[in-house]
Amino acid sequence: MNRLTKWLQKDQEETVTRSRRRALMMSAAALQIQTLEDEDSQWGGSSEGRTYTARDRELMDVRLKAQYFTDPCRYEPNIFRRRYRMQPWVFDRMMRDVANYDPYFVQTRDACGRLSLSTEQKLTCAMRMLAYGITADFYDDYLDIAKSTAIEIFEHFTKAIWNVYHETYLRQPTPADLRRLLDKAEERGFPGMIGSLDCMHWQWKNCPTGWAGQYTGHKGKPTIILEAVASYDTWIWHAFFGLPGSLNDLNVLGCSPLFNAQCVGETPEVSYQVRNRHYRQCYYLVDGIYPKWGSFVQAIRNPRSPQTQHFTRMQEAYRKDVERAFGILQARWAIIRGPARGWSKENLQYIMMTCIILHNMIVQDEHDEDAAEPFNPDDIPTRPRKAEIYKRTEMDTDVHRNPQQLNQYLRRYREVRCPLMNKNLQDDLVDHLWTMKLQADQNHQ
Repeated sequence: MNRLTKWLQKDQEETVTRSRRRALMMSAAALQIQTLEDEDSQWGGSSEGRTYTARDRELMDVRLKAQYFTDPCRYEPNIFRRRYRMQPWVFDRMMRDVANYDPYFVQTRDACGRLSLSTEQKLTCAMRMLAYGITADFYDDYLDIAKSTAIEIFEHFTKAIWNVYHETYLRQPTPADLRRLLDKAEERGFPGMIGSLDCMHWQWKNCPTGWAGQYTGHKGKPTIILEAVASYDTWIWHAFFGLPGSLNDLNVLGCSPLFNAQCVGETPEVSYQVRNRHYRQCYYLVDGIYPKWGSFVQAIRNPRSPQTQHFTRMQEAYRKDVERAFGILQARWAIIRGPARGWSKENLQYIMMTCIILHNMIVQDEHDEDAAEPFNPDDIPTRPRKAEIYKRTEMDTDVHRNPQQLNQYLRRYREVRCPLMNKNLQDDLVDHLWTMKLQADQNHQ
């Protein structure tokens, strides 16, 4: 009997031990399964530590409209101009065009019936990021817009501005534009000049490490280059952006499409006269690094005679048009004055082109042609004949199958890069500017 009792007790103890081991094994397996499920849940569901932040965007919308967009509003148009960089009517036109192009900017209701951000809120967020260069999370306490939403708004805005306006505000000069530019250049003493050409560097703070060497140039930090042509009114007619900062202006010119339309015959032909010599193409004022092509006019190094000194002084003065355009562009849009914080070069291209398009839009709205540098034609009684502008005849541009068109393409290509034309044009301009100076001095005596 005692032996049976001992056996039963021993069997009961072994059963309890097995049960405990089985429970421990099940607990360990459950813990391992929970760990694996937590690792897989990072792609869906709520993340640990993420909370909902209540934002009263309706109240902020009413406040913003009461400040700038109602009649009467709190702030005067001059304050609107300072903070939005443009006049209210220009902003209203841009707001309508952007909302018509991209439904993202149209105010709608969410699934709960609550109003989303208004068009004014979204465009104010994007414009302030351009104008002041501030970070995206700044608007959380001003417009109740979260950081991720502000970045999304900004990307939609830059793409919409490019798609809506690039054909208008980044166009090639029309015959009417050329007439205005050539008349102004003739008043200045540079017949045939349509602008000045130069490059600007924009520092790229978040450049990928693998690209840093390619984009680092003489400034010692990664930069992206903008090549631009600007006229006397700081309108930017040509913008080529995206090349690495390790290149110089001459390398950028080799990749630039600046003369593509001229070589294939898609631009209006121009004919003007300087010192009884006829020329058939316009030119740009550039600095000394550019090649001596027929489409460029540089200053003279170490000028010795009074004629060359006067020419160099005038050339350097009017070549500053593009420098003024760069300065106004950076002063107006602080986002391109400081280092670029974006990671994608495509987004940086949209930002730069958006700033240039909006800059040209403001120039068109605020430029007063009659008030710009008044000119008295009586000061110079003998002026050269005005430049003639006429359209090219419509011809087949399939140059690889049309020998005649190919010869014309090669002729225009050689004219653009002709060093002899550069020398003749520079000498004629030296004499022309000196004659203008002597006549002006004689008329003022």
